[in-house]
Amino acid sequence: MITLNDNVNILPGVGPKRLDALHEIGIFTIEDLINYFPFRYEDLGERLPSETMDGEKATFKGIVSTPAVVTRFGKRSQTRFGLMIEHENVRVSFFNQPWIAQNVEVGQEVAVYGTYDAAKASLTGMKVISKVSNELDPIYPSSKQISAKTIRHLIEIAWADVRGTVGSLVPEKIRQKYRLLDRNTQIEDMHFPADMEHAKLARRSIAFEEFFIFQMRLQLLKLADKNFSGEGINYDSKALNKFEAGLPFTLTEAQQKVVSEILQDQKRPVHMNRLLQGDVGSGKTVVAAIALYAAVTAGMQAALMAPTEILAQQHAINLASMFEKAGVDIRIELLTSGMKTAARRQLLEDLADGTIDILIGTHALLQPDVMFHHLGLAVIDEQHRFGVNQRAKLRENGVNPDILAMTATPIPRTLSITAYGEMDVSIIDQLPNGRKQIQTRKISHNQIDSAINFLKQQLSEGAQAYVVTPLIEESEALDAQNAQAMYEALQLELPNDTIGLLHGRLSNDEKKALMADFKRNKIQVLVATTVIEVGVDVPNASIMLIMDADRFGLAQLHQLRGRVGRGTRQSYTILVADPKTDYGRARLDAMVETTDGFILAQKDLELRGSGDILGTKQSGVPEFAVGDPIKDLKMMEVAQQEAISLVSTDGWDKSSENQVLVDYLSRTMAHYRHLD
Repeated sequence: MITLNDNVNILPGVGPKRLDALHEIGIFTIEDLINYFPFRYEDLGERLPSETMDGEKATFKGIVSTPAVVTRFGKRSQTRFGLMIEHENVRVSFFNQPWIAQNVEVGQEVAVYGTYDAAKASLTGMKVISKVSNELDPIYPSSKQISAKTIRHLIEIAWADVRGTVGSLVPEKIRQKYRLLDRNTQIEDMHFPADMEHAKLARRSIAFEEFFIFQMRLQLLKLADKNFSGEGINYDSKALNKFEAGLPFTLTEAQQKVVSEILQDQKRPVHMNRLLQGDVGSGKTVVAAIALYAAVTAGMQAALMAPTEILAQQHAINLASMFEKAGVDIRIELLTSGMKTAARRQLLEDLADGTIDILIGTHALLQPDVMFHHLGLAVIDEQHRFGVNQRAKLRENGVNPDILAMTATPIPRTLSITAYGEMDVSIIDQLPNGRKQIQTRKISHNQIDSAINFLKQQLSEGAQAYVVTPLIEESEALDAQNAQAMYEALQLELPNDTIGLLHGRLSNDEKKALMADFKRNKIQVLVATTVIEVGVDVPNASIMLIMDADRFGLAQLHQLRGRVGRGTRQSYTILVADPKTDYGRARLDAMVETTDGFILAQKDLELRGSGDILGTKQSGVPEFAVGDPIKDLKMMEVAQQEAISLVSTDGWDKSSENQVLVDYLSRTMAHYRHLD
């Protein structure tokens, strides 16, 4: 007798080639196989044409009324015959299945499954069915290497052996509370449903189980992080108050609230793992500065990691300036890949002996030779996932700092409880005082002259501008304005202004030099690809002109808009596009209607789904086989609350009713350690 943990190669007919094909689609064990569910069903139950809607798939059973005729055109063919169903004659067509003609003859009773065209009283056949039943035919995701039919056959063999032996993962109390099926029944009814109602109930139960198991893993990760020997940061409150008083601005209520949350976490002798969300321009950097300084006043070191060297350099300059203006004397250093060997060696020595207070850099800070004297806090800027694996790297280096991750990508509720479910979340939902709302408008390409005239007028008043294009060079595949062509055109249009060209193919030194010139107003207009999307801070830049704006995602457009509106000038974003799809138009309309990043993020989620919401492929949103975290958000929230409630119960993992769940989590948690 086979068991759930057995390798799938125990089944008859699974040789090396088929085993590889099963591995390709994520099936390794018998348990993987029986949890490989159909994505839809074909209703093979017999129907009459009068009961069938136009375009609906159905099975018609009748008598062949005309001989089958095969018409060939090139390599393609069409097979046609008449089918008399009671008193109705339906024309049946099969494409590229000429052998059908050999298998049907006048007077024979046959059943054909296909798509019905009511206007033409015709059926485009998909298959001839030898035996008609009222069953639903499950359709499985398949690949070139293995067919849906083979997958179904293997599931039938496996399920015949393990049926009735599968323990339920969701505790009985929770199943009763939400009227969920036990695991045996839900698997049976997903693969072999008696009718569509049984299939729907099974799908509902399995979706909840998926969400519940996922949330249990996140809660256990969170628990493990909290229990991992953190140490309290006994910061100097007076020094922090003095630093805050020396700032040239007053913190907003939202900033004060998140500072309080972070400092409370830092003081506690448990490990902090907190996500700081703040819309573009909301003032996350000063919050990070206070957290960093808190560690320094406690005699510890702090680190800030940025995704690029440009941003790391910018953070180093901004933080040094902020502390200097507030009269705070601390040592801040920047570690980059381009440092000379001697300078790097000296910096690492100073870091190891504790004379450097704050170290700033990219993920190069995680390299084994970077040894801190006593690292108390690591701040990670714009890293969508700073996961368990990267924290493990820091621990391997002998440190276990508190973690503060920051993102300017607003995260709607769906994502915050999936991608960031194991982190505590703080939100800055208020812009700094004196910031003006950015005015956004959309225009078509044939209105570009008016945009250029507006640009000229603003430049003449001392403003600076970004002009963003989606491509560096011309592409035959995409009819998009490219950076090089735009740069050349603007040189002709704006002879009195200096134009710069910034794109991803420039070296780091070239990028730094360009950005420095733009910041010092030596360059008035910066033509760029999306390399300026995150973190670039030029307060005098007040115009963002985005060419072919419909080619960007909403998250990208919002990030780009956030590059302006950072000073006292009224700022503008102009979206130039001729969108050809409803989706493209909806994105631009949303940008014009609101500057609220959280509203836009929710809209983006609705428009695009969870897969690519953060503008990159690193959204961290897990893929579920059955559940949809967008459509089933309420179910996900319920599953989260039940998981939190369960792990908060003393001795939950010792209770006999939870042993199947505990065993399953113990077996599978290893796959989920590295959530980054």
